[in-house]
Amino acid sequence: MSSILLVRHGQASFGAADYDDLSPVGHEQSRVLGAALASRGVVPDLVVTGEMRRHAQTAAALLEGAGWSHGTEADAGWNEFDHLQVLGVHDSPEAAEGESEAAAFQRWFEEATRRWTSAGHDVAYDESFPAFTRRVDAALSRLVDGLPPRGTAVVLTSGGAIAWVVAALLADADPARTDLWLRLNPVSINTGTSTIVRGRRGTTLVAFNAHDHLSPDLLTYR
Repeated sequence: MSSILLVRHGQASFGAADYDDLSPVGHEQSRVLGAALASRGVVPDLVVTGEMRRHAQTAAALLEGAGWSHGTEADAGWNEFDHLQVLGVHDSPEAAEGESEAAAFQRWFEEATRRWTSAGHDVAYDESFPAFTRRVDAALSRLVDGLPPRGTAVVLTSGGAIAWVVAALLADADPARTDLWLRLNPVSINTGTSTIVRGRRGTTLVAFNAHDHLSPDLLTYR
């Protein structure tokens, strides 16, 4: 039986001019996860990243924390969707009375992603939601096909990609899996891990968003 550990990147620079850069907390989260995996005896045959800087930075800190000397392979199929465009297409809602800036942003983000996933708006985006899901499906298929029968892969990617893999494995039919993606994506934890196994029964999810390696002060969602 082979296994795949999907890891969401460490905390990026939310609110900064360049989001695609780990914060100091993000680097520490990644190092802590690496040390935790090594302490559990995890020895990956393959370490894969998306092509975003925060993915590569998470991989570097994780490898440092684990003491692994592995190189990494980049696969753009594991990239996140363009959240800036998804937000830009959908006007920011007015903040409700007493609503915090963070809560207002979260509401905007959820409304924008709901629009992106709904039918009838695909032409408004460079990458539609169906195109995004096909890309992630293909990345998972490439990984599964290339992994040895008892191999282990660690994938450094983003919350949207992980949420889609999980939703697709748990819900066979649309719109159930799209609705599930909308619920899972906002709760993805930085350096949270989701585990998939491949065996005689096919590809199966056995864990989602595990984060027991994080102390309360390192627990973040953005």
